[in-house]
Amino acid sequence: MSRIKQSVVYWSFTRQATAEELIKAAAEIGFESVEMLPEEYWEKVKAEGLQIAIIGGHQSLRDGLNKRSSHDRIEKELRESIDKAKKFGIPALIVFSGNREGLDDEAGIEICAEGLKRVTSQAEDAGVLLCMELLNSKVNHPDYQCDKTSWGVKLCQAVDSPSVKLLYDIYHMQIMEGDLIRTITENIEYIGHFHTAGNPGRNDLDDTQEINYPAVMRAIKESGYQGYVGHEFLPKGDWLEALKKTYALCDV
Repeated sequence: MSRIKQSVVYWSFTRQATAEELIKAAAEIGFESVEMLPEEYWEKVKAEGLQIAIIGGHQSLRDGLNKRSSHDRIEKELRESIDKAKKFGIPALIVFSGNREGLDDEAGIEICAEGLKRVTSQAEDAGVLLCMELLNSKVNHPDYQCDKTSWGVKLCQAVDSPSVKLLYDIYHMQIMEGDLIRTITENIEYIGHFHTAGNPGRNDLDDTQEINYPAVMRAIKESGYQGYVGHEFLPKGDWLEALKKTYALCDV
């Protein structure tokens, strides 16, 4: 059974490190990817023998696919992002539901599905996943609509395309619903990417937070998942030591 492919999320570590320092360290430690970084650094990542696991597909987390008035803009942005992803060998893009603003959950699924169906053929042809991100609406993103795994799975089923999956953020879903291992195992066919962080605090995956990451990683590995796990936490101390410890912890 292959090892979990671990990735570093650019924004959460470049508060301390330069882009060049982060990319070089990721390669030396054994990470397979640096993700969600500006296009100006993509060639540097490739030069270090790393992949870019995922990038943002369109603008605006709050003003997302659950608004028909945004569909023309998002379609244009996604089409451009799919072309770039194909060119650079990036396997996945992040998409967002947007905030509810009073919208019923079933209507939100219907509208998001309409928006995604505009670009699924292009994504399928390019071999690029569109990963709807699961975020918590309790602490970090009030009113965000895709805040439960069940909602995200229903959306995937409504679109019915192999190119549409979920970005399952372990930190966010611990806040919203817990029961991580059962939920991941039962819905692994709908998950195209993972993110990590410790809860509470969104910091290191250490013993001061409540998620048993080695157990969660073993469950992901045993599920047959072949994608990436991206680390998106804010280090409490030295960023390099945090990365080394995280890689070892999750290298189950």
